[in-house]
Formats: sequence, structure tokens, C-alpha cells
Amino acid sequence: MRVTRFGYQVLALAALLLAGPVAAEPMSGELRDTISRVVVLPVDGESDEAITGTYGEETLGLAGGIGKGADMGTVGIEAGGIPIGLPIPFIREIGAIAGGIFGASQRIQQDLRDRMAEDLARQVDQPLSNSALANDIYWNLRNVSSIDPKLFLVTTPIPKDTDAILFVSIDELVLNIQDDEAIVSTSGKVVLKNYGDGKTLYRRDVKYEDRDKLKNWAKDDYFLWREYGEFARHYLARELSADLYERVSIDHMMAPLPSSNVKRDKKDDWRGETRSLSPTLAWQAELDDEDGEVEGAQILWDLEIYDRRRPVYQAKQLTGQQFTLDVPLEACTTYRWTVRPTYHKDGRKKNGVWMRRSSPAKDNGNVGRAISQAHAYIQDFAILDVHCKAK
Repeated sequence: MRVTRFGYQVLALAALLLAGPVAAEPMSGELRDTISRVVVLPVDGESDEAITGTYGEETLGLAGGIGKGADMGTVGIEAGGIPIGLPIPFIREIGAIAGGIFGASQRIQQDLRDRMAEDLARQVDQPLSNSALANDIYWNLRNVSSIDPKLFLVTTPIPKDTDAILFVSIDELVLNIQDDEAIVSTSGKVVLKNYGDGKTLYRRDVKYEDRDKLKNWAKDDYFLWREYGEFARHYLARELSADLYERVSIDHMMAPLPSSNVKRDKKDDWRGETRSLSPTLAWQAELDDEDGEVEGAQILWDLEIYDRRRPVYQAKQLTGQQFTLDVPLEACTTYRWTVRPTYHKDGRKKNGVWMRRSSPAKDNGNVGRAISQAHAYIQDFAILDVHCKAK
């Protein structure tokens, strides 16, 4: 039986949709060791042809099917109080947005929906796009010494010595209205396929969600929506990259400590105050490597600090479990900070998870409680209050 190009697309799309849930596990060490030359490709959600060039000629139907697969989105709405999902066409790479438009807050709901849809459709450089996510994943993978990633356009011919192609996409964006609260969630996906035969080697889906009262989303010309897009992309890229090649799963307990110039809050061990613009941050760690995965490895630390809206400081490969900042912070400002262990062995580096307190919802910063208080990604990091008289 002869299968047409359209037939291949249908079969590929069906395979993606029927694949079922994907286990939230990092890619195996064995697969990491065998796949080193990787081409990162943002899925083209506007074209039947997700890829051209040599590889495209050989597997055009499959790649086209993947591209069409990215054209299916899910809209979260409410009907009689019951959340349901409806598949609809995408606006550019991302699913169109809808929500329950009921009650006294109808105008705010409609304005938020319209603002999101307009931003996604109009701005080429807006953060929630396949290209932006692929770019972040590429730069994250460049820090992994064992692989040689390349970031291509969909029209670029694929080198013949490529081991695998990593397809990257924003899978869906959902606006869900519940009474006076708006919940925004974004899902990103990577599919790693063998270059030779198109076989799927690894798939990973990651979701990022934040919420708040509608009136808070509407403040200051919906600036929370713009910030949400940046943090969602930041989280998705980091999680997808880590599960592909960076992360090693080691049981751990990490927590902030007071220091010579950081005083711990009496009611909250994860909150500290300082009167120094260059405070010393300290932390404790207990790492349980039962399987001996990083036995004998040298442990160094990465540190990051965020203000209310963005990352403001980063230090990498620190020795010891305390560090005095070499760049001053701002007085009268609240920051959130975190560290992660990195394991160095046999010329390779593997990363642990970022320090954060456990929360009733999730413990990896992908489900928010109130975006106006803290973005989902940073809400459970350690808190540092810099006193207004700090110097």
C-alpha cells in the first residue's frame, strides 16, 4: 500500500496524540552517553513542513506531522462550574485563549483574554513562542560538556553526522476563570528523535501555572501577564534542559542558614534580614546518594538571587556552603535566593535541584499560589529582606 505525504502526517499526528502520559523522569544516563550531536529545532506551527533539507526530504511526512501536531491546542473553560477542555486552532505557535466570561468581573476577564491573545498573535519576540523556548534550551545545553548542540531554523539542512533532532514547542496556553480568580497555565514539550530512522528516543512535557485575583492581573496595564510569560519560559526551558542532559536525581535536604550579617526571622527559618548591601548567604545540605551515582564527585554550588520581577545576581561553581556577594544589593528590597549542588566527576558535570522549601502544592516551583506576591518559580526560595538603612 502506498502512503501519501498527507498520510504520513496523519499517522505521525495520531502517534503523538495517542502516546499517552509521559513519565516525569530525566533521560537515562545510557541514552545521554550515546546522543551527543543534537540539532535543536523549534516546531513550525504555521507550516505543514517542520523541517527541510536532507533530513526533511527523507522524513518530510513525519516532520510535517509533528508540525501539524503543534497546531492543536486546548482551551480551558468552565461550563456550569465544571472545567472542560476544547481543542481549537493555534494563534501562531500557541493555543488561542478562552475563559468563562460571567458575572460582575466580565469586563476584566474579557480584557485579560483580549490582551493575552493580542500579545501572542502580534509580537514576534514575545517570550511564549517555540523559537524563544528553543533558543533558551539550546543555550542551556551548551553548558553540558558531553554534547554538541546546534540551533537551526526549520529551513536549514541537517548535517549528516547528527545523532538526533530535538523538537521544541509550546504545547498549549490555557486561561481558566474561576469566580474572581484567573489561572494561567503553559505547557512546553520536547521530543528527541533519532536522526537516522525518526524513532522517538525521549519525550518530556512540562507545565507552569500561576494564579491570582482578576483585579490583580489587571493592575498597571496587566504587567503581571507580561512577567508571567518571562517566568514561564524561564521555568520550562530549565526543566526541559535539565531532564534531557543536566539533572541527576539525588535525595537531598537543603535549607538557608543565618550568617554573620544575616539574621534569621524568629517565625520563619526560610526568611532572613540583613543590614549589609553585600551580605553573606549560607546554607546547609544533606545529600543522600544511596545508588552511588555521584560517589567521589567534587561538589560545587551555583547561587541565584531574584527580585520581585527578574533574576538579579548569579554566581557559579562556588566552594563551601556560604558566599559573600561581590555586587551590592538594593536597600529596602526583598529578594529570593537559592543554590544547587553540581557534581564533577571524570571530566563531566551533573546538576542537582535548586534549594526550595516544600510546599503543599508542588515542590519544584511550577504551580503558583498568588503571582502578585511571588511568581510560581521563586515563591519557595529563601527570602532575604535588605533593611532600608543597609549599607
